[in-house]
Amino acid sequence: MKWLFVRLVLFYRATLGRFMGGYCRFHPTYSQYALDALEKYGAWRGGWRALKRIGRCRPGGGSGYDPA
Repeated sequence: MKWLFVRLVLFYRATLGRFMGGYCRFHPTYSQYALDALEKYGAWRGGWRALKRIGRCRPGGGSGYDPA
């Protein structure tokens, strides 16, 4: 299951990421954070952490260094 999520993130990077990227307030970027979280925590927990990180991309959501 993890390989599917990793492939989805890589697909995003190759397609939509090129058009929507470059505006991330966090370091590492969302896609790299998702890959790191999936590698460290597995498919479900890592996927959930990646979704929570994407949810913080809003006004007042923070910025800066946020490792997986």
